[in-house]
Amino acid sequence: MQIGLFYGSSTCYTEIVAEKIRDQLGADQVHIHNIKDTDVQRMLDYPLLILGISTWDFGEYQPDWEDQLEALDSLDLSGHTVALFGLGDQAGYDEWFQDAMGMLHQRLQKTGCRFIGYWPNDEQYQFEASKALTEDKSQFVGLALDEATQYDLTDERLEQWLKQLQQQAKEA
Repeated sequence: MQIGLFYGSSTCYTEIVAEKIRDQLGADQVHIHNIKDTDVQRMLDYPLLILGISTWDFGEYQPDWEDQLEALDSLDLSGHTVALFGLGDQAGYDEWFQDAMGMLHQRLQKTGCRFIGYWPNDEQYQFEASKALTEDKSQFVGLALDEATQYDLTDERLEQWLKQLQQQAKEA
């Protein structure tokens, strides 16, 4: 199955994670698109989408994603499966940790897509608040990464999450 991986990256960390995903799943399977240079209509070309976003400042969208919000709202992603990953800083911005991922999830719910790849909110995370948590706060709506304070956990989390995605995509 062809996977469309769309990301926005201002400081290269989200791009690096996107490349790690491509390398682990295979370049023949994962097609990477920088949202800054790609029309969001291209998302319609892929039954499975992985979307990467970082939270900026005080709970804001990454600027390249923010520029695409109106176009994103016009998509009909019924029949498409979406997994999200987000980058945030739980020490420096603990009141807004992963907010952009949560806001993107909420926005995409209106497009009719199906979500996979929720990730546990366990004791390894230390933050005040997040819009990226499920209602019961037990899970993030996607893989939550912190390259600022927990960079040493990224590769392990990514490997586990990709195994989870592969299993959930088969069940979809």
